[in-house]
Amino acid sequence: MLIKNAVVLDDRFQLSRKDILVEGEEIRAVGVGLSAPEEEVLDASGLTAVPGFVDVHIHGCDGEDASNGTPEAIRTMARFLLKKGVTSFCPTTMTLPEEQIARSLEAAKECMEHPTEGARVLGVHMEGPFVSIKRKGAQKGSYVRSPDFEMFRRLYDGCGGIVRMIVVAPETEGADAFIQQAQKLCTVSIAHTEADYDQAKHSFDMGITHATHLYNAMSGFTHRAPGVVGAVFDDERVMAEVICDGFHIHPAVLRTTFRYLGDRALVVSDSMSAAGLEDGEYELGGQPVFVQDGKACLKDGTIAGSTTNLYQEMKNLVSWGIPLEQAVKSVSLLPARSIGMDQRIGSICAGKLADIVLLDKDLEIVKVIQGGKLC
Repeated sequence: MLIKNAVVLDDRFQLSRKDILVEGEEIRAVGVGLSAPEEEVLDASGLTAVPGFVDVHIHGCDGEDASNGTPEAIRTMARFLLKKGVTSFCPTTMTLPEEQIARSLEAAKECMEHPTEGARVLGVHMEGPFVSIKRKGAQKGSYVRSPDFEMFRRLYDGCGGIVRMIVVAPETEGADAFIQQAQKLCTVSIAHTEADYDQAKHSFDMGITHATHLYNAMSGFTHRAPGVVGAVFDDERVMAEVICDGFHIHPAVLRTTFRYLGDRALVVSDSMSAAGLEDGEYELGGQPVFVQDGKACLKDGTIAGSTTNLYQEMKNLVSWGIPLEQAVKSVSLLPARSIGMDQRIGSICAGKLADIVLLDKDLEIVKVIQGGKLC
């Protein structure tokens, strides 16, 4: 397939008119004046070609949840996500009993080994159970545990090593040893934590390189107590997720965050099963969630994930003043980089998988190409 006449957001995340030659699953070349048999040419006049979106933190959508523990649930999510330009994702588990997490990991492994139509499963993000009971947010308190590397290793080995990210509250008992060991296996993230600035900085020295849903369920930034947020701002080793639905973080704060963090800020949905559906009552991590006007909360008002998706968040960012180039990068290359997958996905570049979204002038999705196939 040869995509011609599009304005391409290239591997430097600059816009220019180029051709994209796709052979099999991969991009063969990106340049000017490329050729292919006429029947294989896709005329993308008036469209912008951007990389497929990558969601590394998503619990559910379209009525299903990754913690349901079935391949069918994850495949339902995958089909929904592909329609939104999300070509790859990490199903994300909640704070749950070990056996339930194990079932979810096994379901994700099945989807990786036997892929069907839908977004590609990259591996799993484990958000819990090693969190702070005081900052559990929408995680169920009865399942919270202190960091336990033996438990994590059982889960990791049991699924064939598909865990891409694990969350830990670094101030909890045993966290230092856990971080030092777990960081050899996957990305370790700080989240759901009471840590102060010094404790957070120490955890980065131990091996944490990521912050899950920055600002939420962690100590904030003030002029005398910089907290986890200040520690992330202050350390170039750490990337940070932001949720850009307008509920979790004010647009003005997002503008400041992107201005300061630049390529260390990546976008996630953190969506739950209600994403893509109407307002009503749903469930997340064994707890009832009430969705009203698109905002998901527990009965006590605690925000419980989101109902958004990366495509909508990208459009939100552009409407809030973030340049298109940075907004797209934050939903594609940077999430891929956060889990060490940026050599294969995340940008339109020769040698990478051909995951491409074609947008019109209003940023509406016209076509989605995943692994070289027009979806």
